[in-house]
Amino acid sequence: MFKKIKSFLKIDRFRVLITIILIFFIMLTISIMNTIKDSRNLPSLLTTKKTLAVRGNIYSADNFKIGSSRKIFSASLDTRSIDPNKKELFITLFSIYSNIPKKVIRKKLKTRKGYLILSRTINQRVAKDLKSLAFKLMRLKVFKNIKINGIDRLYGLNVYETGEDRVYPYNDALTPVIGFMKKNNSKAGKQRVNGVKGIEKKFNSVLNNMQDGILKGDRDILSYIIFNKDSQIIQRRDGKNIQLTIPLKLQRNIELMLDRYKKKLGAREIIVSVMESSTGKIITLASSNRYTPNKIKQKDIKNLNVNAIEYQYEPGSIVKPLSISVALKHNKIKDGELFYAYNKGRANSKGEYPQGKYKVGRWIIRDDHHFKKHYLTLDDIVMFSSNIGTATIANRLSGQEFYDGLRSFGLSKKTGIDLPYEKRGLIHKLYQYKAGENAKEKKPNVFKTTDSYGQGITATFMQMLKAYSVFNNNGVIVTPYITTYFKEHEKHRVLPKDVANHMKRLLIQTVQSGTGSQAHIDGLEIGGKTGTANIVKHGKYIKQYMSSFFGFVNDSKHKYTIGVTVNDPIHKGKHWYYYYASHSAVPVFKETVKILAKLDYLKY
Repeated sequence: MFKKIKSFLKIDRFRVLITIILIFFIMLTISIMNTIKDSRNLPSLLTTKKTLAVRGNIYSADNFKIGSSRKIFSASLDTRSIDPNKKELFITLFSIYSNIPKKVIRKKLKTRKGYLILSRTINQRVAKDLKSLAFKLMRLKVFKNIKINGIDRLYGLNVYETGEDRVYPYNDALTPVIGFMKKNNSKAGKQRVNGVKGIEKKFNSVLNNMQDGILKGDRDILSYIIFNKDSQIIQRRDGKNIQLTIPLKLQRNIELMLDRYKKKLGAREIIVSVMESSTGKIITLASSNRYTPNKIKQKDIKNLNVNAIEYQYEPGSIVKPLSISVALKHNKIKDGELFYAYNKGRANSKGEYPQGKYKVGRWIIRDDHHFKKHYLTLDDIVMFSSNIGTATIANRLSGQEFYDGLRSFGLSKKTGIDLPYEKRGLIHKLYQYKAGENAKEKKPNVFKTTDSYGQGITATFMQMLKAYSVFNNNGVIVTPYITTYFKEHEKHRVLPKDVANHMKRLLIQTVQSGTGSQAHIDGLEIGGKTGTANIVKHGKYIKQYMSSFFGFVNDSKHKYTIGVTVNDPIHKGKHWYYYYASHSAVPVFKETVKILAKLDYLKY
């Protein structure tokens, strides 16, 4: 009996042991399954580190960094992980390293419990210091373990890349040409920047042609990447750089000069550009109306456009050399020919005859100048800016010749400059210039008449600068450009060499003895043409003026085409005469030439 009981107990113990083992196995299996399902609680065997690439830089011709990108970093922590006894120590040290006031940090820590971003706009230098601080805080045991999902975790100060910001070290220099940016977030949540205007917009895809750096692989116990055959390495590649053809030193000198003249003339805006006549390379494109790109204010909004290419206006008398040279090209003017000035009546005590009046249809065309003779030479017409003389010559051209002539100078077409949002300007239609050609009694065409002296058409500053390169480049027109990245340096002949040089001589005479005489400087070859035109608003002429002077300056080695426009100079009180180009645009032109000489772009 005893043996049977003993045998039963052995069997029962065995069953109990098997049961215990089975229960333990089931519990182990459940634990493993739960662990597999809750993979978030296990550290990953793989790790990835990204290095943010940034937008390319913009450099001046003399290698000053005009626009550049910098990385921005964020600093975060879990507020629950700060040891309460060392909270003030953390606040003090973080304030010292970040330059953020202690009261700001203290307030942020009070407003949120848990994950908190202390700053999103930390620069690279401060970020480096804060990363060093993060290790020191760990050694000082400022942070303690906290339970998350049942697991003890130690969170410290985390400093990481969150995007880029754009920096303009020279504030408003080269604006509005340089442009400005807008910020947006990428799919990865990083702050990125994109150009909105100017160079930043034109070359946005080039400047943003970048690749973030990536390191991916297994990690060791300290979370460092183990480099082996399975590791992935992609080198960081920043965006491409753009270099301007404009030297900062020259640009800044001219900008400061424009600031003085804007105040003196009471103008809305003054624009100046200097271009190499034979290449189209712009060495300055300056405006009196500038802004700081990363600090744009409400008052700056009206200055954001590059008005040298976006503002269309009636150019006035600076168009006259274009019209006359087209007539010379088609042999419509005889050598030594005289042109009637339509200035009937007796001369005054100074020997000046009344202003000429030339009727075209129901319109009367007048000259501003009182000539001392009834008949004008071609030199007189150009030197003293005769509307009547220019209109008389233009009406000798057929509609097709006149239309093609203006188009060949680039009017009503984009110049091709490497800037966005360029406007075309406007001339009349071919059929309008042809009107009346087949009539038995030919009469002056009103469209050819007014357009020949720059009224009734519109152009941009840059179109006129490009057109005037013809007279200083043996009849060949060039495409203006402001970056070395630009490759399409188009050139084509507009006028025969002898015609271009004939007009060049007339423009030099205009500076020596005509309306542009205030631009003369001994030792330099200077020519140009003044223009004063009413501004049109809502289809009507208003008592505001665009005063212009376009021309050229040469020494033995250099040839420059220069344009100046003064938008709405003061024309009241003792300064009523400022609206005349000879008293506004011409002095600015002369100061520009002096700056070129001072900085060794010219020798005289």
